[in-house]
Amino acid sequence: MAEFDIGKHCNIESCNQKDFLPFVCDSCSGVFCHRHQDDHKCEKMETPRPRMAATQELVQKIVESKKNAPKTKGRKGAKNSSTAAKVALMKLKLHASGDKGLPQTERTYFQVFLPKGAPSSTLPMFFSSKWSVGKVVDFAASQASLKNSNNMLTAMKLRLCHPETGEALKMDASLQSLLSLPDLPLYNGGNVILEYLDSESSGVEDVAAYIPPS
Repeated sequence: MAEFDIGKHCNIESCNQKDFLPFVCDSCSGVFCHRHQDDHKCEKMETPRPRMAATQELVQKIVESKKNAPKTKGRKGAKNSSTAAKVALMKLKLHASGDKGLPQTERTYFQVFLPKGAPSSTLPMFFSSKWSVGKVVDFAASQASLKNSNNMLTAMKLRLCHPETGEALKMDASLQSLLSLPDLPLYNGGNVILEYLDSESSGVEDVAAYIPPS
C-alpha cells in the first residue's frame, strides 16, 4: 500500500517531527508540533513585561509630563493671593476700623498700606463693596488722618493702588467690580496701597517698598 504524505514536519531542526495535525503559528507562520510561542521560540513573540515595571514606567511618564508642562505663574500667584486673603480676613475682622452702620454683607476688608511719611505704615479697615474707589480713598484718608486734597486741581492726589501691579485704580470704579475682575482682582481680606501721586503718575513703582514680600 502506498504511503500517503500526510502531515508536515515541525520547523524546529532539533525536532523535525512529522505531525498529522500540524500547528501554524499566527505570528511567524511557521509549522510546529509545539503550539505555544515560547515552546517554539517564536521570533515575533512579545515578552510580557512584569506588572511592576509597567507601573513604574507609567509613573515616570506622568512625572516627566508634569516637568514639561507649561508653568502658569500668574494663576498660581492669584491662587496664593486668594488663599492668603482668606486667612488675613479672619484677623482683619477683629481689628479693622470702618463705618459700623454698614451691613455685614457689604463689608469688604483691606489691610491699607499708607503713604510714605505717614505716622503709621498700615491700618486695617473695612469699606462698603458698593462704594466707588473715590469714596474708599476719602474714607480711608479720614480714618488714617491723612491730608486729602483730591478736590484741588494742582495738588498731589491720594490714589488707591493695586497691591501687585502698583497701578492706580480708577476713581469711579466700584469696589465690587474690582473684586470681580477675572485677572488680578482685589481680595476681601487682601492688601491695597494708598499713596499721593501727581497727575503724570499711573501708580506706585515699587510695591515691595510698601508691602514686604511674603
